[in-house]
Amino acid sequence: MEGPLNPGVALMPLDEPLWRQGRLVVGLDEAGRGALAGPVVVGAVILPPGHYPYIDSKRITYGRRVRLLARLYSEALALSIGVASAVEIDRMGILRATHLAAKRALGAIVLGADQLITDYLFLKTSLPVIAVAKAEDKSPSVAAASILAKVWRDARMREADTSQPGYGFARHKGYGTSQHLQALADLGPSCLHRQSFAPVAALLHQPLSLGPTPSDPQVDSG
Repeated sequence: MEGPLNPGVALMPLDEPLWRQGRLVVGLDEAGRGALAGPVVVGAVILPPGHYPYIDSKRITYGRRVRLLARLYSEALALSIGVASAVEIDRMGILRATHLAAKRALGAIVLGADQLITDYLFLKTSLPVIAVAKAEDKSPSVAAASILAKVWRDARMREADTSQPGYGFARHKGYGTSQHLQALADLGPSCLHRQSFAPVAALLHQPLSLGPTPSDPQVDSG
């Protein structure tokens, strides 16, 4: 079994007491919530009871994520992806769009879970929900979902680099890097850009959306 990234990184297993109760746990996590372009993507993963090396996708390299995703495909009982597009983000706001993507991911999972763990995402669902900050550091199911969502979204943004050349999507994946902001200034927004987000809206003279802040509780409003 592949070990953790380094000896100082360990998961606090929120899942273990639930597994001991015979619960089928689904972990959810998102990728792309703070980007200026592209979709917000939510991964959903159900793992069998066990010990796993999965870790928050933001803390590991691309190569490590790909290797762990290959392992995840062989170990997971079920997994799925839910997506909300840039158009949907502009129409309903990033929080509601994230909830929409999460509900799509849950709806696509092939097994009927009876417990949900999320990274501080308070979904309206019939499942009991454990929603804690930094859940990807405390639950292997959520950590696995974070890897699934990020690898899937990054691949879509690399494809977008071909269909929408000049913005550098393959490099920054739609986030607001200096290269991306310069390309926005030079080329204007593409069809993948979130027109309600401040740097894009400024170019379009649209009302600004400041987007989420890390401390905001992600409460579903309907």
